[in-house]
Amino acid sequence: MSQVRARLSSLVSGWISEFVVRRIRKKGIDLSRLSFIPAETKIPLQRVGMDPLPQMQQWREQQPMRRLDLPFDFTAYLVTGHEQTRAVLTDAQHYSTDIRHLFLGDGPATSDDIGGLGFTDPPVHTRLRKIITPEFTMRRLARLGPAIETTVDRQLDVLGAAAAGGVPVDLAEHLAFPVPFQTICDLLGLDYEDRATFAGLGSARFDATNGAAAAFGAVSAQREFLFDAVARQRVEPGPGLIGQIIRSEGDAITDVDLAGLADGVFTGGYETTAGMIALGTIVLLRDPAYAALVREGTPEDVDRVVEELLRYLAVVQVAFPRFARRDMELFGTRVKAGDVILASLSAANRDPAAAGGRPEEFDPLRVPTSGHLAFGHGIHRCIGAELARMELREVLPQLLRRFPDLALAKPESELSFRQLSFVFGVDELPVTL
Repeated sequence: MSQVRARLSSLVSGWISEFVVRRIRKKGIDLSRLSFIPAETKIPLQRVGMDPLPQMQQWREQQPMRRLDLPFDFTAYLVTGHEQTRAVLTDAQHYSTDIRHLFLGDGPATSDDIGGLGFTDPPVHTRLRKIITPEFTMRRLARLGPAIETTVDRQLDVLGAAAAGGVPVDLAEHLAFPVPFQTICDLLGLDYEDRATFAGLGSARFDATNGAAAAFGAVSAQREFLFDAVARQRVEPGPGLIGQIIRSEGDAITDVDLAGLADGVFTGGYETTAGMIALGTIVLLRDPAYAALVREGTPEDVDRVVEELLRYLAVVQVAFPRFARRDMELFGTRVKAGDVILASLSAANRDPAAAGGRPEEFDPLRVPTSGHLAFGHGIHRCIGAELARMELREVLPQLLRRFPDLALAKPESELSFRQLSFVFGVDELPVTL
């Protein structure tokens, strides 16, 4: 899978970079002085082990909203405090998430390619969310419970077989990625022959290592795949979410909007949950008491641990960008219409104002003073939040019960954490059973 991702990243980086370079040359920008991602701007995407960089805590304490140095004539601000982040994410009146104005219309990616919930505002967002929300109620999601349990059992068998003879085995490859991937494919109703292609399009879109151009290119590649899937199901609707929306909405929903909805489900339900399973396992293996609480505890114990893992890890590091709709004052700073507001979910979740004492530590018995923002907040809160919780509540206890002697095959400090990704994670997790 890693080879597929590397080839994909290289491919899309080439054509989308050429497009971006052509654009900025037209604006007369000196390319020799241009960095796609300036050093300071990388800080919200970097970590030391599981922890945000120390600068993030300093920024939150000293200046919970600060200006960032970005290319392309953008003026951007990073919000790091919990109260400030929550306020920005709640306010759909003063901020827009619509990014179509960034696409000029005659390149490989145009404004007509953008759909879905994350990049739209009311009333379009309201209409689209109304279509998809019924599928993510607890009653509807409960139907997926038996299938998730079966998937977990099967992948635990695969994990055990791969470790035959006592050799280290990759928990990410055999468990953390397959469980949410299978669940999302079943939910969307993707054909089995499509799934191998789909599997290679996950993490490249969130990885800024090769620059913003490559990441945007991966988004376009994934959406193109989903456009094809939607077009095929227009002719013969499948049993999953895509087919159900086509049957209920017909031509009232465009292929762009439907592919955007499917893309949002995939985005919120695959790579993020895979990261949570792998990283959550690492955290629980730090102390036998943590693992025992999940393995032997009550459902309420498991729920509390899952919520603390979501807060502590905050795998979605930065929320969807917000664009100021008008000139205004925000937390003591003058902001102009069109300025970009970025909210650091990882920094906000480590704010003592929300987490209580010792926010930099994982504490499975924590009683937070306010809710975490791992799923965002407001009208753009992750629609798949409850599905992610279902999977974590199933896979973590079952893993620790099946393999009570589970251990990392190398020290945590030697694991290959993603160095520059909007969705934090680990590509490989070698363990012994």
